[in-house]
Amino acid sequence: MTVSNSENEMRLADSLPTMGVTDRRTLEAMKAIDRKDFIQGIFADRAYEDRPLPIACGQTISQPSVVGLMTQALDVQPRDKVLEVGTGSGYQAAILSRLARRVYTIDRHRQLIREARGVFERLALHNITAITGDGSFGLPEQAPFERIIVTAAAEDPPGPLLAQLRLHGIMVLPVGQSDTVQHLIKVTRLETGFDYEELLQVRFVPLVEGLGQN
Repeated sequence: MTVSNSENEMRLADSLPTMGVTDRRTLEAMKAIDRKDFIQGIFADRAYEDRPLPIACGQTISQPSVVGLMTQALDVQPRDKVLEVGTGSGYQAAILSRLARRVYTIDRHRQLIREARGVFERLALHNITAITGDGSFGLPEQAPFERIIVTAAAEDPPGPLLAQLRLHGIMVLPVGQSDTVQHLIKVTRLETGFDYEELLQVRFVPLVEGLGQN
């Protein structure tokens, strides 16, 4: 018996609470965005598996459970302006667009930005601005941000991103060496400095400075 994409998508969404994604708004946003729209080629048939998959430029699309956990930790509110560092396929930005007022997403690879813009346009996600640039420096011309999410691992939270986080804002990012265990952390900006909370172990591609070759 053939199982439709919508059935597979629903099964994936229904499995997320068992993996720790329990926030209602996060789950609704993930159900509204079809992961298959962001995966091309031979891996498209595996879009509904809870695992990372290769995309162009040597990057990956994160597994849905990790996307859900990061989104949940970010606690995006309807009036928030969000910065995403590491557009990749555009899947995470699309989910954030269902929760935030405005999403700015930046990636060092021009090809990924071109392809993500095409998907955003097809899906009529008009509150996303996708930019080619060095995400390690953030987007100072649009700062401050209520929320910042980084989808590549740095050794420490980048100073420019911390500086662009609004008071009481939240940043979620993986921290650690690319060849060892990394930790997903939640950073909250307080009047007295920054509060750091370790969430779970993860594995992400490294955060690289400069622009890509394509």
